[in-house]
Amino acid sequence: MLLIGTAGYSYEDWRGNFYPEDLDKKEMLAFYAREFPFTEVNSSFYAMPNRFMLYHMREKTPEHFQFVMKAYRGMTHKREDNEQHFIDFKEALKPLIEAGRLGCVLAQFPTSFRNRDENRDYLKEFKEMIGDIPVVIEFRHEEWINDQIFDLLEQEELGYVCVDEPQFKTLVPPVVRATSRIGYVRFHGRNYKKWWQHKEAYERYDYLYNANELNEWVPNIRKLVEKTEKTFISMNNHYRAQAVINGQMLREMLEKELASI
Repeated sequence: MLLIGTAGYSYEDWRGNFYPEDLDKKEMLAFYAREFPFTEVNSSFYAMPNRFMLYHMREKTPEHFQFVMKAYRGMTHKREDNEQHFIDFKEALKPLIEAGRLGCVLAQFPTSFRNRDENRDYLKEFKEMIGDIPVVIEFRHEEWINDQIFDLLEQEELGYVCVDEPQFKTLVPPVVRATSRIGYVRFHGRNYKKWWQHKEAYERYDYLYNANELNEWVPNIRKLVEKTEKTFISMNNHYRAQAVINGQMLREMLEKELASI
């Protein structure tokens, strides 16, 4: 199964570019869910989610719609004495889990999380604390990209997040691997100029892929789909709804490519 969506949906600069100008903010998710089958919930990284919030988000979307929850930063950026964060996070996810609406948890580690013994051990601890909930791991440093780490992820049943982003020396190259039953690709854009040099965070993701750049990924995404039960493609170039445009473009390309599967 292939699902294409965007990293977040509640952006004011999507008004007039995707959402109607006068759309009530409370209706954004329902409107979004008519176009895409899943979304990443970014707010759960900055603040611990709660059951009430996720229940109401669930109820605004159709039964097939999936949520990918970004792990709370206290689980990825603060890695000591954080067991309670895992307990609270899992409790909050119950409305999604009970309805079969949780796609997976996206654990995005910082650039400072390097390939060291203690951090490899933490990946195992993360899996132990999260339990049976499916998890995909996004690294932000190229040190992690080797067969030893892919073997570790497979052993722990942790998915690997493939990325498309500017190719600076320490960033993760566009390696395509599936290490669990879930495949995952995140498109961050290729805005070299603004990746490190930006005044506002959104500037980093101000990028519109052209058809050739997206088409480079089509055969690789096909491989992921063939090797996994479910593959998520997330467009994170969200400035002014460019993620929507590219998600629609890639969907059209992949519908043709995957017709034979």
